Amino acid sequence: MKLFNKLPGHQRSPPGLERRILRKLPLIWLAGTLLPLAASAVRYGMNLREPSADGDRAVEQFFYVMVGLVGLHWTLVFALAIGCGIVMLMKGPAYVADAYHPQDKPDRP
Repeated sequence: MKLFNKLPGHQRSPPGLERRILRKLPLIWLAGTLLPLAASAVRYGMNLREPSADGDRAVEQFFYVMVGLVGLHWTLVFALAIGCGIVMLMKGPAYVADAYHPQDKPDRP
């Protein structure tokens, strides 16, 4: 007995936008990680020219905002990857479930 019985006559859907998105996700993840951290590094470099107590606090706060932005970006990329995976799973082959006949109901209404 096979573990999964494919539905006879079912045709798989062709790959669509989800495949293109999945292929671009590593680049999107990398760009969304490096750009805020690069902006933070530039801000830190600008503060080295004119150091002050207020400038140090502003640079630190800007860094924390950028780290939060990177965390949000990672969460959104992960959610998008899960969504693409679900769409790919739904477009896959259809399977037949085993018949389930309840014991408390007769076969005919």
